[in-house]
Amino acid sequence: MVKIRLARHGAKKRPYYRVVVSDSRCPRDGKFIEQVGRYNPCSTPKLIELDNEKIEQWVANGAQVSDTVQRLMKLAQESA
Repeated sequence: MVKIRLARHGAKKRPYYRVVVSDSRCPRDGKFIEQVGRYNPCSTPKLIELDNEKIEQWVANGAQVSDTVQRLMKLAQESA
């Protein structure tokens, strides 16, 4: 099963996240198929960059979106 989820990067206590499309059996920070966005909760204001066209394409092909990524998508639409 393919999922759209967050992969954590950055230093200890200074995380930033990549929104990635990956196989659900792969580790959280492991191999991924494609990067479709970024999220930095430490910056002011919080950085949310998503490629909505790619996300919609993956969802149309059967990818499952995680709850956190759904929340980020909603926040990005409200702020735009």
